[in-house]
Amino acid sequence: QVQLVESGGGLVQAGGSLRLSCAVSGRTFSNYFMAWFRQAPGKEREFVASIQWSGGSTYYADSVKGRFTISRDNANDTVYLQMASLKSEDTAVYFCAADRDPRPETNPREYDYWGQGAQVTVSS
Repeated sequence: QVQLVESGGGLVQAGGSLRLSCAVSGRTFSNYFMAWFRQAPGKEREFVASIQWSGGSTYYADSVKGRFTISRDNANDTVYLQMASLKSEDTAVYFCAADRDPRPETNPREYDYWGQGAQVTVSS
């Protein structure tokens, strides 16, 4: 069983930066795809970014491309989401997720494991 624990959420002003962390533990996940999703009140969960744990290939939603960066630290089993130039529309609960299928997916139904979520609030 894989456990995912997010941290680093909070309140930030528009234009500011924030970094989310996702600590991963449990069974080996060398071929997994790790991703960040977000869900704003009254909206569906949406894909933000993903990274192939072994090869490091990254994918981004158009809405965050150029502002957010996903990365992983193999030694510490942690995935990060560095967020910059934040906008009020980035306000949401951000979830870390893991997919055992080593192919890039943007559909949250394809992901097998989820963290509890971290609130990010951007004030304008």
